[in-house]
Amino acid sequence: MPKTLEGQITMEKTPSYFVTREAPARISAMSRETKLIVVVRDPVTRVISDYTQTLSKRPDIPSFESLTFKNRTTGLIDTSWSAIQIGIYAKHLDNWLQYFPMDQILFVSGERLISDPAGELGRVQDFLGLKRIITDKHFYFNQTKGFPCLKKAEGSSKPHCLGKTKGRTHPNINPEVVQRLRDFYRPFNMKFYQMTGRFFGWDD
Repeated sequence: MPKTLEGQITMEKTPSYFVTREAPARISAMSRETKLIVVVRDPVTRVISDYTQTLSKRPDIPSFESLTFKNRTTGLIDTSWSAIQIGIYAKHLDNWLQYFPMDQILFVSGERLISDPAGELGRVQDFLGLKRIITDKHFYFNQTKGFPCLKKAEGSSKPHCLGKTKGRTHPNINPEVVQRLRDFYRPFNMKFYQMTGRFFGWDD
């Protein structure tokens, strides 16, 4: 990480940190004062999205259903599939809490980042001790993508929207499979809500 002067904030993002077993110890060894921001979304939507992304790169992969179940008859979920593992947020958070206190970790709702980007980024600005500069007036909703876009990116006169890889149409998944996944994640979600003190509403 680069040297940071007083009054500066240095940021770095890597999606795999939260689920990498060794990451908390390494980051803590570098700086125990580090503030951590994690964007989380409904783990069922997340696993389908993960599969959609892989499918776009490797169209020959097995069906979603066959990857989801260890045994389709009994409905046993295959937790060895990394896409399933990632959404067990409570388990990953347990690992981080061995090195960082909860007040140094902010969980951002992926759903609210779409429905209310300014509100969710307000929480981020507060968490980082920054003045609330980003507001509703900085965003417009892109109907085609289904995501908010920045009206004007820093140093550019053009708006900034998420790239081509975002907002892909998800394949149709059997509703029974989706329900089975909801049932599987529910206890982990409940534990995660308790740990974070925030209700994300994924089980409605």
